[in-house]
Amino acid sequence: MIRKIENLEEILGYKFKNQKLIIEALTHKSYKQPYDNERLEFLGDAVLDLIVGEYLFFKFPNADEGNLSKIRAALVNENGFEKLARSINLGEYIYLSNAEENNGGREKASLLSNAFEAIIGTIYLESGLSVAKEIAIALIEKNHKEISLDSLFRDFKTSLQELTQARFGETPEYVVVASRGPDHLKEFEVAVIIEGKEYARAAGKSKKIAQQEAAEIALKLLNKETK
Repeated sequence: MIRKIENLEEILGYKFKNQKLIIEALTHKSYKQPYDNERLEFLGDAVLDLIVGEYLFFKFPNADEGNLSKIRAALVNENGFEKLARSINLGEYIYLSNAEENNGGREKASLLSNAFEAIIGTIYLESGLSVAKEIAIALIEKNHKEISLDSLFRDFKTSLQELTQARFGETPEYVVVASRGPDHLKEFEVAVIIEGKEYARAAGKSKKIAQQEAAEIALKLLNKETK
């Protein structure tokens, strides 16, 4: 059952002015209407890119272009927008076909991310950049306790590889030891092996995420051993 748009308005602290436009923003192409949210998604993507770029420009006055671009890339992407969409339960408001819903559509990262972009595109069209910025930045700050290069762009696999090459003269091996769940909600469990010894295991919704989690655990363990 699709929840009422009024509930979404309450969460966002924003009253949509054009009901046709917000319904379009919440309509996935599978719903087979004369309209869908792809055009608003396109617009919202550009608006969010500008909003986050301006936000970072003023938040980090001493950061160079390269680091600003890296931080923006860590926020302005499918995973980042999926996180914001989940924080407002956006999946509960999207119009989907029965087939897409039965295939776990309301939990798909790409679908949630696209709908979030479309929502921001709608707010921009109705109320302008300043209102869209206020809502987007409030959600970003609420869902990221720290916004910095270190917190958003940590690559634990690279750090672990540098450490193991220096200490053991070899690189870690990552092994998928289990996978669970249906295809659209698959979770992978990965072990990190160093010198034939398993140092850590972690699970994630992708192999890459599980590898990063396992690498972080192994890093902490190895650093503790040297203290």
